[in-house]
Amino acid sequence: MRLSRSLIPTLKENPAEAQIASHRLMLRAGLVRQTASGIYAWLPAGWRVLQNIANIVREEQDRVGCQELLMPTIQSAELWRQSGRYDAYGAEMLRLADRHGRELLYGPTNEEMLADLMRQSVKSYRELPQTLYHIQWKFRDEMRPRFGVMRGREFLMKDGYSFDLDYEGAVVSYRKQMLAYMRIFQRLGVKAIPMVADTGPIGGDLSHEFIILAPTGESQVFYDAAYEAMDFTKEAVDHESPADLERFFGEVTKNYAATDEKHDEAVWAQVSEQREGRGIEVGHIFYFGTKYSAPMGLTVAGKDGSQIVPHMGSYGVGVSRLVGALIEAHHDEAGIIWPDSVAPFPAVIVNLKVGDAGCDALCNEAYAAFGGRALLDDREDRAGVKFADADLMGHPWQIVVGPRGAANGMVELKRRATGEKVELSLADALAKIL
Repeated sequence: MRLSRSLIPTLKENPAEAQIASHRLMLRAGLVRQTASGIYAWLPAGWRVLQNIANIVREEQDRVGCQELLMPTIQSAELWRQSGRYDAYGAEMLRLADRHGRELLYGPTNEEMLADLMRQSVKSYRELPQTLYHIQWKFRDEMRPRFGVMRGREFLMKDGYSFDLDYEGAVVSYRKQMLAYMRIFQRLGVKAIPMVADTGPIGGDLSHEFIILAPTGESQVFYDAAYEAMDFTKEAVDHESPADLERFFGEVTKNYAATDEKHDEAVWAQVSEQREGRGIEVGHIFYFGTKYSAPMGLTVAGKDGSQIVPHMGSYGVGVSRLVGALIEAHHDEAGIIWPDSVAPFPAVIVNLKVGDAGCDALCNEAYAAFGGRALLDDREDRAGVKFADADLMGHPWQIVVGPRGAANGMVELKRRATGEKVELSLADALAKIL
């Protein structure tokens, strides 16, 4: 993409309405623009980040045998009345009616709709277990939306739902999701720690929230330093083996980790390598048994002909929230520092003298090598403006082309995360990046 022809409206000054770093930087870097309270348009660079995150989530869900589908944003109020949640959900639900007076709602979550789809489609124990997910826009009418996409009203979310014949099967599905989530967050370039969450009236301990460490996080967190050394992308776990999943789950959850709400000082005192910090919740997995399947009338025929009410679990990842959380965890005074896996562009090519034959030729050669995936700063602006925008937008690599170097086929390569700069040939620079 050529910056001179792109809708990436960067800002020099911090917007007055932005209270936290991610909100300021998303506006300044031209990722989003607010269209209404708590509602944002995602501009081209921001949309690329959303897609990169969603694709990683999708790959790891598919890897553990989940099936992707797409459910509508608008749901029938009748489904929610069947589960008993319509009146109980509260003012955060956006309720509406169509021209015929039929009551509808803008979905904040999808337990009822999935239970209904399974009720229509699955009849026998032979058709379970199944886990389905989608990546879809949600709406919750927050009273005070704030912090940009971190606490907006409309947001993009991956929500998944498992259906098993019994509790034992539900535990296996839950552990598959734990495996997928730990891999997702590591691939996104952040350390996410699973912390036991409140299960409410259901009881038990099958509920975990995933917390990304960031100085501006809303929760105080306490955890064992052992989490810092874990590598889940290389972990050899067979997701089809319950024993292998049990081993993995035990390794992940054996160390202490808690938010301030569930912090236990007595247990904490026994942790040899204590770590404390602030954290942002970016995911939540939850087992809730037959809480929705039973009132929705979802049953399947068992081996002996009896009717079995499937056990369910739900699994959420805040895709749009993750954009803000990643920036909170990866930024400096100059701007965003994108992890390579989610950056809108792997590199920016900075042409220091547009119109110079040598600079233009070398920049075009570099741009072609990326197949259109890089950003070419071909604006007729001062070098300082281009350098400032390159740092602000957070491209992992900067390829700087000036007249003197171009005459010899040389460029300056800068790594955004470290600030390290080196002069080398274009071929060697491309080899490092590609």
